[in-house]
Amino acid sequence: MRIEILHKLLQKWVWSYLLLVAFNVSHGQDSLAQNDLQSYFDNARELKNQSKMDLALESLEKAAELAEKNEDVKALVDSYHNLALLYLKLDKEETTLFFWDRAKSVLKDIEYPYGDAIHKFIEAILLFRDDKNFQAIFMLNEAKQLNNDRNFFNNILLVEGNIYLNLEKYDSASKNFNSLVINTDLYEKEYLATRAYIGLAQLNQKIKNFEEGALNAESALKLSRENDFFKETLEANQLLTQLYESLGRFDKSLVHNRNLLEIRDSLFTIEKVKTEAKTAEKIQFDFMSDEIKRMDQRIEELNESRNRSEIATILTSAFLSIISLLAVSLYRNNQIKLKTNDLLQTKNNELQGARDAAVQAMEAKTNFLSTVSHELRTPLYAVTGLTHLLLEENPSENQKEHLKALKFSGDYLLNFINDILQINKIDAEKLEPLNIEFNLKKILQEVIDSLQQSAKENNTKIILEYDESIPGHLMSDPLKLSQIFMNLVGNALKFTKDGEVKVIAQLMKKVEDDVTLYFEVKDNGIGISQEQQKVIFEGFEQGSIQINREYGGTGLGLTIVKSLLGLFDSKIQLQSDLGEGSSFFFELKLKSKDSVVDDISFEITQKDYDFKGLHLLIVEDNKINQVITKKMLTKKDITSDIASNGMEAVELARKNPYDAILMDIHMPGISGEEATIEIRKFDSHTPIIALTAISLDDSLESFYAAGCNDVVTKPFKPEVFYQKIGENIFSKKEVKNPAS
Repeated sequence: MRIEILHKLLQKWVWSYLLLVAFNVSHGQDSLAQNDLQSYFDNARELKNQSKMDLALESLEKAAELAEKNEDVKALVDSYHNLALLYLKLDKEETTLFFWDRAKSVLKDIEYPYGDAIHKFIEAILLFRDDKNFQAIFMLNEAKQLNNDRNFFNNILLVEGNIYLNLEKYDSASKNFNSLVINTDLYEKEYLATRAYIGLAQLNQKIKNFEEGALNAESALKLSRENDFFKETLEANQLLTQLYESLGRFDKSLVHNRNLLEIRDSLFTIEKVKTEAKTAEKIQFDFMSDEIKRMDQRIEELNESRNRSEIATILTSAFLSIISLLAVSLYRNNQIKLKTNDLLQTKNNELQGARDAAVQAMEAKTNFLSTVSHELRTPLYAVTGLTHLLLEENPSENQKEHLKALKFSGDYLLNFINDILQINKIDAEKLEPLNIEFNLKKILQEVIDSLQQSAKENNTKIILEYDESIPGHLMSDPLKLSQIFMNLVGNALKFTKDGEVKVIAQLMKKVEDDVTLYFEVKDNGIGISQEQQKVIFEGFEQGSIQINREYGGTGLGLTIVKSLLGLFDSKIQLQSDLGEGSSFFFELKLKSKDSVVDDISFEITQKDYDFKGLHLLIVEDNKINQVITKKMLTKKDITSDIASNGMEAVELARKNPYDAILMDIHMPGISGEEATIEIRKFDSHTPIIALTAISLDDSLESFYAAGCNDVVTKPFKPEVFYQKIGENIFSKKEVKNPAS
């Protein structure tokens, strides 16, 4: 009798519980079914963007069945996240929270950075919907640190843009949306561009720039119709109705209002909502039915056990008695726990305050160094530029000696600033490796060629021992690899006179596209003692004061190498004996692209260009820098005009043809980035080269996204300055894209 009562109670409890929760879908990644799984998720993403939620749910249900079969925990997390994002678009936050919590309970027991990143991304959207904008931005920044997938980064840009729009930070929002308008995403290029145009239309509506807003909304409507983006078509028509009404164009406003009403009242829309509801209910019903079947099966087992022995009844009674006693005990413990929690909450608040203060101090330090670096680079540009011009004006031998000393001091100060900024970037966690294609041999050869002058001064040879079996096309971050080898080889040259420095690159292992490489920089210089080796990788350490006085430098080079390799999950190692030289070595795991045909020679070719007759536009707010840049151009028979701010640059570029534009980034009024965006609206061909005293917050990707062809950092070497001008004018480079 008691078993039957328990049966009814359990069945009623299960139905009540299942009505409050959604269904459980898992996403497997078994190697045999990987292609099918990926196709289901790709299909679901496309259908979700087209607001075909019923079909997207069906696709995810099929993926879930396959995931259940494979029992893959990481795929299970991916499945929960996909369902959470889908229900977010349906504005069903309770169901979203259900799947988000399910993912959280699984993630706490596994190591899965991609899953953690998506989890924080969903949490940021929920915070944004709850008007907790700053918390949402903080959560998005944490998500960025965990994953650098291009599609994921573009979706973060979109959410950030909407948050900035909500905070009325229109410049930041516009920057994000404009970057997405020209995105090259592999999966959602058109959808992201459509959402970006809608964001720009909403932004311009808020700042009462109705004409520009209407143009953005028209672009969004065109893309949404071409790609069947149902929800975006509705939003675009609604925006156009409001914008044209604000412009007094009531005929156009009426047309779009009618479009909006027709779409909302159409039989298709009504049936679409019904179908989505039925599909969601069907999947939920199937899940609940499975749960009831499992419970019935369990109760039948209990009944069979009762038929075998009456002991089950006695045990059940004892069990219920024990449960009652435990409930009383738990209640008392809960009261104690509540008091303890209050105390812990107080301490947590104190710790949170201390943490916030520490974060603010770090941000203040970062911003201070960023500002100081820019302010130091600007006069340094004047020092190095004027020194270069004076050295070319046939000074006397006595003057030449002083000018060379001045040039050396300027270069030394610049290197010191660069090292300090590099360390600060790493401390501020503003560095993360890119994943783009490059030629390793070309990178190493460029590093060696750039250090040949230092090698000649010490009468030292640089030898490259390169394993030709290394694939010609690798995927990683060539800029950071260059920085690593510049520091290692430069460090070896500093302490090696009348000797040789070897740069060794060998292929250790290759399995399909996975490549493991061994690198070594070896010298026969003064060597490092065992005691000094213990601290050599710490900041500002050079072994001893005597070494610092004799050889100079900041002692930051090896610290930078260690930190940069940490970004690649690698570790620098050292073998050295005093008087016999040193060997620094490490391993890197990279991806190869064997299918790409290498038809480009790795050797660097420095060309001598004929600049005579060229006419350039210099955009620079600093008067001294204007004079120096103009004189450097005049040396090569190049004529030029000068614009002192961004608005003046846009007007001159509109009225006059130029062979190239040299664009300063940091200027009062509109910045160089904003001026470039405006110029690209009417001129997509003239090369634009960014000249900037780059700071911590500057993003090379944003320069290229704005429309710059190249970037030169001030203060720059004259030969690099002329080379960049020649390459971009005579080689007719295409405008770069950050995803390329």
